[in-house]
Amino acid sequence: MSTPTHPLPRVGLGLAALGRPAYINLGRTDQLPPGRDIEAMKGATHEVLDAAYQAGVRWIDTARSYGLAEDFLAEWLTERRPEDVTVSSKWGYAYVGGWRLDAEVHEAKEHSLDRFRAQWTESRERLGGVLALYQVHSLTADSPLFGDRALLDALAALADDGVRVGFSTSGPAQADTIRRAFELTAQGRPVFTSVQSTWNLLEQSAGDALAEAAEAGNSVLVKETLANGRLVVEPPPAIAAFASERNVTPDAVAVAAVLAQPWASTVLVGPASTAQLASNLGGAGLELGAGDLALLCGFRESATDYWASRSSLRWH
Repeated sequence: MSTPTHPLPRVGLGLAALGRPAYINLGRTDQLPPGRDIEAMKGATHEVLDAAYQAGVRWIDTARSYGLAEDFLAEWLTERRPEDVTVSSKWGYAYVGGWRLDAEVHEAKEHSLDRFRAQWTESRERLGGVLALYQVHSLTADSPLFGDRALLDALAALADDGVRVGFSTSGPAQADTIRRAFELTAQGRPVFTSVQSTWNLLEQSAGDALAEAAEAGNSVLVKETLANGRLVVEPPPAIAAFASERNVTPDAVAVAAVLAQPWASTVLVGPASTAQLASNLGGAGLELGAGDLALLCGFRESATDYWASRSSLRWH
């Protein structure tokens, strides 16, 4: 594949919005193929992957619960044969939506040794040696993982195969989960060396814990940079005005704000189309000064309010 003019080493592409027909992101519906059948969604995924690669994106993040995202990605990798892509995936949720928009339940969570073994086998079969980081999906402080020694040993053993082990977080207690998880050890070494957490202009509660993780040498991936589309569809008026003054879109401002955080190793965007991708990537060229960041970060919500709002979003 051709080399881009302007590589984006800190930007990654998440496939949550493309690998399954229904998801909670706002502003997604009119960007997807009519009908959202499997072949159409695969085509849309490949178009976004092509555009992202050409733009310079080299990190791709997926999960077992993102419908057929791993399969779509695997086919793209086989067809395009890029040699410089890093792939991360996640286990712990299973997709149970049956490719239906009206499914009562779309994914089921289970942090068990059996679920890990099954999903690791599935991910490895699809992504092979290109899979560089495998993460526990949506770890929270009440997860049975923290007391499951056999599971922790199995996770730590992935490092022997050259695969980094990480975890993603969700919920208002992200910071506590991050600090607790990085204390876990197995086989005389830390279980985790990477974290993927939500941080955006509306939800900043994990910032200090993520800075500590980076200072300790761990990788920090940032997800939900656009607050599941809220910062695009319904941004605070002052953020929209800030974007307008600089002749960019609100999503570009939101992405730029995350890229401005020195502890963020990889900043994930999750577009549903090439148009959304191009708009998101506008943030990579937007420089924000200290005063700009102080203004923008002043619109944060309480973690409790943010996650309550997120929980109310419908799958559509």
